Amino acid sequence: MSLLEYNEIKERKYIIYENEPYEVLSSHVFRKQQRKPVNATKLKNLITGSVKEISFHVSEKVEEAEIDSKEIKFLYGNRGEYWFCEPNDPSKRFSLKEEVVGPAGKFLRANTVVSLLTFNERHVGMKLPIKVDLKVVEAPPAVKGDTAKGGTKQVKLETGAYINAPLFINEGEIIRVNTETGEYVERA
Repeated sequence: MSLLEYNEIKERKYIIYENEPYEVLSSHVFRKQQRKPVNATKLKNLITGSVKEISFHVSEKVEEAEIDSKEIKFLYGNRGEYWFCEPNDPSKRFSLKEEVVGPAGKFLRANTVVSLLTFNERHVGMKLPIKVDLKVVEAPPAVKGDTAKGGTKQVKLETGAYINAPLFINEGEIIRVNTETGEYVERA
């Protein structure tokens, strides 16, 4: 386990703070007037999901968390539980709660391979591909001149998720969605 200096605590790093694993969501190193530099960070607890704002000073060091990652295949979701298996062995099935999967779970399609993150043999989250292609199953018709709402409409995807998409997207089309922001990217 390595120690990170205050300025090495950057986005997408995993650290141990107060004996719990955290993901760094944002960091900003700055100095106020005559004082020493400070790294203002926003940290997400990987176990509880809570977000904290912590400032690290020049003299502080934190331990980098050793997060293990393994490939798993999504099978189906039911009543807040998501069922997965090993990619090559469908008989080894297990379920994860909605809290572990997170908000990106609404973009999971059957047979999608994702990375399961574990810390000390405990499941703490998962990494989906940043962009996924999904089919539009419901899209209201676009009305000419209806740009009062910014030129977007709510469409339903094959996974059951609703997102805002441009007016020209129709039912049956395949679109690319960013799983981190939950926004429309482009037609696929």
